Amino acid sequence: MRHSTSSLVHTLNIILCAIALALAAPALAQQGNARGPIGESPYDIVSGWHQPFQEKGFAFGGNSGVWAESPDRIIIAQRGETILPYPVPEDFPGYAGALGLNVLREVNRRHWQNCLYILNGDGEAVEIWDHLDYLCEGSAGPGPHRVRISPYDPENRIWLINETFHQIYVIANDGSEVLATYGEKGVSGADESHFGRPQDVAFLPDGRILVADGLDNHRVIIFDNNMNYLGEFGGFGDGPGQFNTLHALGIGPDGLIFSLDRAGGRVNVYQTTDDPAEVEFLRDFPGLTLPLDIIVNEDDIWITDLGPLRFINYDFEGNYKYTWLVPPDLPDGYLEVHTFTVDSDGNLIGGDNQYGRSQKFVPKPDADPELLIDPPWVAQ
Repeated sequence: MRHSTSSLVHTLNIILCAIALALAAPALAQQGNARGPIGESPYDIVSGWHQPFQEKGFAFGGNSGVWAESPDRIIIAQRGETILPYPVPEDFPGYAGALGLNVLREVNRRHWQNCLYILNGDGEAVEIWDHLDYLCEGSAGPGPHRVRISPYDPENRIWLINETFHQIYVIANDGSEVLATYGEKGVSGADESHFGRPQDVAFLPDGRILVADGLDNHRVIIFDNNMNYLGEFGGFGDGPGQFNTLHALGIGPDGLIFSLDRAGGRVNVYQTTDDPAEVEFLRDFPGLTLPLDIIVNEDDIWITDLGPLRFINYDFEGNYKYTWLVPPDLPDGYLEVHTFTVDSDGNLIGGDNQYGRSQKFVPKPDADPELLIDPPWVAQ
C-alpha cells in the first residue's frame, strides 16, 4: 500500500507531537496551578545553611515562624523538635526530611523543646530561648504559627502567635521575658478578648494592630496600639471579603491590607477608612491553591502557594507579574514555604514546615532587580 507524502508528514507530526507532550508532562505536572509568566528563580540557595544544634536523637521541628530582624539576627519559631529514629546515618545533615520524615504529619515524634531561638547570618544558633518553652509545652496541636516585629515599635518587641493555645505573646526583644499575653489559654472564643486559632498579626502605621483570627473565626480583628478592641471584618464564606481559613496578613501603602484566604485560594484586599474601626473591601485575587505567606512591597506583593509550591508576584490590581517554582528535591528542596522573610541585604529566608528547617536564598549575581523580593513595606 502506497502512502502520499502529505500523509507521511502528517503521521510524523503526530508522532513528534506525542513525543513532545510526553517529554513535557513532568514539567506540566510540576507547574500544576501555576499561572502568569513562569521563569527561573532569581536566587541561589545556600546549601546546608541551617546549622543543627540539637542534642543527639533530635532534629529541627516545623519552622513555622521566621523573622529576619537584621542580616545577622534571624528569629525562628519552631514546632518543637523531632525525635529521630535510631540509628541515623553518619552523614545525617540535621533535618528530619533527609530521613524521609514529614515533621508536619509525624506528630508522635514532636517534642516541645527549643521552640524559639536566634540564628546569625551563617545559620548558626547564637541564642536558644529554652526558658520560654512553657509557651508551647503540652500542646496537642501545631502550636507556634508566626513570629513578627512591628516596624514602628522602638523596642522591637517580638510577637509570637500560638495557634493551638488561642494566644498571642509579646516578648522582650532579648527574649528575657514575656511582656503581655492575649487570649485565654486553651479556650477558643469569638468575642473581643478571645481568639480561635489565630494565625498572624500585622501593624498599621498609625499604631493599630490587626490580628488574623483565622481558622475558627475567619475574621481580622482591629485593635488600637494598646490592644483595645475597635472592630473586625471578614467572616466565614466565599463572598466578597469573606474567608475560608485566614492565614496571613500584609500591609501596604495608602492603607491597603492584603489577607490570604488559604482554603479559599485567594487574596482579599481591603483599605482603611476614616473610621479606625472599619475597613473597605476592594477586590480579591482568585485562582490560588493554598496560599501560605505574604510580603507587601511598594507597588506589588509576593506570596507563597502550594500546588505546586511557588513564589508568585502580583501587582496591587491582582495581575500576575512573575512566578518561580520551588522544587521538592533534596538536598535543597522544600515541601512547604510556610513563612518567608527578607533581610535588609536582600537575602530571603524561608521556613519549611514539613522537611523541618529554614534555608537562605541569596540573589543571583545577574538577577533582574525587578524579580527580587524587597523587605516588607514600611511607612516613612
